[in-house]
Amino acid sequence: MDVGILALQGAVEPHARSLTRLGARPVEVRTPADLDGVGALVLPGGESTTISMLLERQGLFDPLVERLEAGMPALGTCAGMILLAAEVLDGRADQRCAGAIDLVVRRNAFGRQVDSFETDLDIGAFTESGLDPTPFHAVFIRAPVVDSTGPAVEVLASVDGAPVLCRQGCVIVSSFHPELGDDLRIHQLLINEVT
Repeated sequence: MDVGILALQGAVEPHARSLTRLGARPVEVRTPADLDGVGALVLPGGESTTISMLLERQGLFDPLVERLEAGMPALGTCAGMILLAAEVLDGRADQRCAGAIDLVVRRNAFGRQVDSFETDLDIGAFTESGLDPTPFHAVFIRAPVVDSTGPAVEVLASVDGAPVLCRQGCVIVSSFHPELGDDLRIHQLLINEVT
């Protein structure tokens, strides 16, 4: 299975390693043609305003939205969550969001780089998917916060009452970086949406 990784800016290689370990073939997506052949897409962490600008420059934003609207599974981590959301409250005035998941988010709302933290999350969706139900060790770096969720959004995990892992249909988003550890269960949730 070919799984794309948006490779305009951000943490591409750690996601590629995780996908490879799960038996998928990671494909770097930089152009609309790259997007055509993939069964799912990972939108990695990075700098959301920069990635948004590069999506426009590469002519990739509208094809990405079209594929998402057609039902392509996606996993957005950190900046990827912001890009997939319906609205970002504190982005650039011209920053676009794909609207693939009915969330309103705030960038870097957990704090600056020095406020990065790690915590264990209980994720019920693991049990539902036949995965090991033990807590997931999550790494938060300049993480976005979900300000509000729409009625179709399923909150899979929270920190201090703030949603940090959400799903709507076949789109999964996380405030944290699942690619920074050896635990593949978040990526497996994406793979499960394709197979």
